[in-house]
Amino acid sequence: MDRFDRIYRLNSIIKRSRFPVSKSNLKTYLECSDATVERAIQDMRDGLSAPIVYDREHNGYHYDESEDAPYELPGLWFNGSELFALIACQQLLKDIQPGLLDESIKPLTDRVKSLLSKKHLGHENLEQRVKLIQQASRPVDNFLFQQIITAIATRKKIQCTYHARGSEEISNRTISPQRIVHYRDNWYLDAWCHKREALRTFAVEKILSCGILPNDAIDIDQPVLDEHFASAFGIFAGQADKTAVLEFSKKYAQWVADESWHPEQKGEWLESGRYRLTVPYKHSEELVMDILKYGAHVEVVGPEGLRQKVVDIVGDMQKVYGNVGGASRDEGVDVG
Repeated sequence: MDRFDRIYRLNSIIKRSRFPVSKSNLKTYLECSDATVERAIQDMRDGLSAPIVYDREHNGYHYDESEDAPYELPGLWFNGSELFALIACQQLLKDIQPGLLDESIKPLTDRVKSLLSKKHLGHENLEQRVKLIQQASRPVDNFLFQQIITAIATRKKIQCTYHARGSEEISNRTISPQRIVHYRDNWYLDAWCHKREALRTFAVEKILSCGILPNDAIDIDQPVLDEHFASAFGIFAGQADKTAVLEFSKKYAQWVADESWHPEQKGEWLESGRYRLTVPYKHSEELVMDILKYGAHVEVVGPEGLRQKVVDIVGDMQKVYGNVGGASRDEGVDVG
């Protein structure tokens, strides 16, 4: 253990302990001699202004509680596992949004790699040991993305041009950004839309242009945002007003039982070995897609409207693929 690691650990031990820590315990925790413990304490007092005091009654060391605020080591101090975590986070960010903050974060990444190398804690290509695989992600312009992040951080309004995917409408919007959301490998912006005078979710890749306005953004309380955006299943906003009841076959029950579909979901095992999952929702589009990926291994028990939507889609699929042994698409089946 080098000098810096010893100081880091000594600080952690004293801060975590509810009572003064004896020198013998410090020797055990720091794996060193009496002289080394005394030297580490003196280094912290002299070089880092640490208010370490000795309590004769309890025969141990602690931080002086008469100080105005709890003592913190100056600067940024990391142990090996925290350095690994920083590298992992940087790599995940790079995989999620290539190019984002590369120039800004490179000095920190280089510094972390240097520390790991000096401490002999990792290989220079450690970030290659962290891999994030994305599916169906839609690319986002980095400059536009950074504009959005800056507006969120500085709490400023945004003037943007938005291309609505469903209606194909292109409109100019003034919005107060609330938070950026990474959901199923894509980016979304939760914001107050001043044109609609309501909360809206914008697909970031469909924002065609974006500029930061000097006006302060309207702030919406987090509980209000959560109630609006998170009460129902999926990315589509709104207060949940329906509950889907789904039953999964024994083959997939073990998988689904370990999955999180929604914070307020409920699940139960049935005597047949099937698994029943109930999920609150408002809009069914995304929920239907998740149901269909399980094919014949899931049944929509209710509500009837959701069940009928799945039945209708299965019927349309039969028109595309034809019945087993029946007409195929090439044989003239009208698929609309």
